[in-house]
Amino acid sequence: MSNNVTKRSPWSWVPSLYFAEGLPYVVVMAVSVIMYKNFNLTNTEIAFYTGWLYLPWVIKPLWSPFVDLFKTKRWWITTMQLLVGVGFAAIAFTLHLPYMIELSLAFFWIMAFSSATHDIAADGFYLLAVPDKDEQALFVGIRSTFYRISTIAGQGLLVLLAGYLIETTDNVAWAWSITLTVLAVLFIALFLYHKFVLPQPATDRATSSDNSPRAILGGFVKTFVTFFKKPYALSSILFMLLYRLPEALLVKMTSPFLLDPIENGGMGLTTMQVGVATGTVGVIGLTLGGILGGVCASHGGLKRWLWGMVTAISLPNIVYVIMALTHPQLWVVNALIFIEQFGYGFGFTAYMLFLIHYAEGESTTAHYALCTAFMAMGMMIPGMAAGWLQEQLGYLNFFIVICALCIVTAIVSCFIKLDKPDNTVQNENA
Repeated sequence: MSNNVTKRSPWSWVPSLYFAEGLPYVVVMAVSVIMYKNFNLTNTEIAFYTGWLYLPWVIKPLWSPFVDLFKTKRWWITTMQLLVGVGFAAIAFTLHLPYMIELSLAFFWIMAFSSATHDIAADGFYLLAVPDKDEQALFVGIRSTFYRISTIAGQGLLVLLAGYLIETTDNVAWAWSITLTVLAVLFIALFLYHKFVLPQPATDRATSSDNSPRAILGGFVKTFVTFFKKPYALSSILFMLLYRLPEALLVKMTSPFLLDPIENGGMGLTTMQVGVATGTVGVIGLTLGGILGGVCASHGGLKRWLWGMVTAISLPNIVYVIMALTHPQLWVVNALIFIEQFGYGFGFTAYMLFLIHYAEGESTTAHYALCTAFMAMGMMIPGMAAGWLQEQLGYLNFFIVICALCIVTAIVSCFIKLDKPDNTVQNENA
């Protein structure tokens, strides 16, 4: 293999690869909520159906070894991007059919599994294609930046496009169908681009060790046993599951609250206005909070900043109580969402640092994957119930309950152990 292929500059593919990694995740997790709200599903239905879409990220450690065992990571990346593109096109087509809810959810499921598999392959490929440690460190920030850009593109620009088309065509199905078709074309283009541009490192190959069912099963069992035998495993797992409990409930109802009319307790915003508030202003706040959290944690470590971060991820939730009580002007709504997301970005740093801390030692990579599975489970299960709870309580009481549940975040933070020094990291799936 020629060196110019093996050593292709990461600038030619790292930004586009992590843009491609982030976009389907944000569409499946966040944009789908807005789309189904536009189709007049109830909040209970929206939260339950879209909550199930977290499942592939919960269970991806179960099939991640197969990405190593079969084919190259480069092959997995390009194949999954093609599947995601086909999935977007399929959803766009189903929106005009009688059973559009069931069919679109089925294709969202396929996309979610494809996206989770793409995550596994992309992160592993990055380590192989950028072997120099200094260069790896440099491009971690580039990865995170373009992941955030994909979030703005998904929650911001795509929602703005859909909102504009809804207002101009007065046809929700056509508006979202065109928006998803744009996504399909984009992903087919990304597939073709990466098919030719991704480097082909010699180390990117199917594992040649023992691939027998007994060996694979033995590796799984050992990974799980050593994970649960770590010191303070119970308190650590409870922290992974419950630290984000208020946010897990809140995130599913943010867009429905902003879209619902004032007479129903919502804010009465248009889809375009929600795209700006949550997909642009909110994401900028989230990013800045995460950057500040990383800078602070690099000066003193997690032990020093833990309670400041717990406070930051908890107190700003009160902005939704304020909005539900006062129904302020649009610029105030944007400012309050910025504050809440900034606090969340700062407080989420503590969570990610603890996952790294707990995964250290034997089987670090596999244990970190299990940590992220618990992270996804902690978002999935409460999120599925969020819509039902909101419809029972109303928006104002629902947000008051979320503020009260912040005590759970504080309680689980009391019992974690931080005996070793921490390193900082920026996680894309915040």
